[in-house]
Amino acid sequence: MDGLFLEQVSKQAGNPREVLRLTAEHLGAETGTIHRLGPDGLLHLEARVGYIPPELLPMIEKIPVGKGIAGLAVARKAPVDLCNLQTDQSGAARPGARQTGVKGSICVPLLAGETAVGALGIGTSQERQFRDDETELLLAVGRILAERAS
Repeated sequence: MDGLFLEQVSKQAGNPREVLRLTAEHLGAETGTIHRLGPDGLLHLEARVGYIPPELLPMIEKIPVGKGIAGLAVARKAPVDLCNLQTDQSGAARPGARQTGVKGSICVPLLAGETAVGALGIGTSQERQFRDDETELLLAVGRILAERAS
């Protein structure tokens, strides 16, 4: 795992947008979001990078656990990886998600111990299956972000 990158992330843990920017850049992704679980039981958009169509913002500002890619990552406490969101037939992506133009995407839970407290998602404009080491790196970033919240 990339220790220098995780050290950089740890130093920026109080600035979720910067963590997201660093993470997307490190993995060659163009977009990303961080959602936090609120007291109302919904995932609230905390940070975003890259282009998200304005008409989609209301749809991603609050996400029910179990719905969409972020909601599934939190409900399952496991990564949700889509090689091509545009052609995915798994039902993981919400209908409006295709409007982003994102193809390869992955979303991991922010885990504080065994408790999911949010989700970190990144996306690319190309079809992409994220490697196991990249997924583990994202989970480590998620744990750093979760610690900040606890």
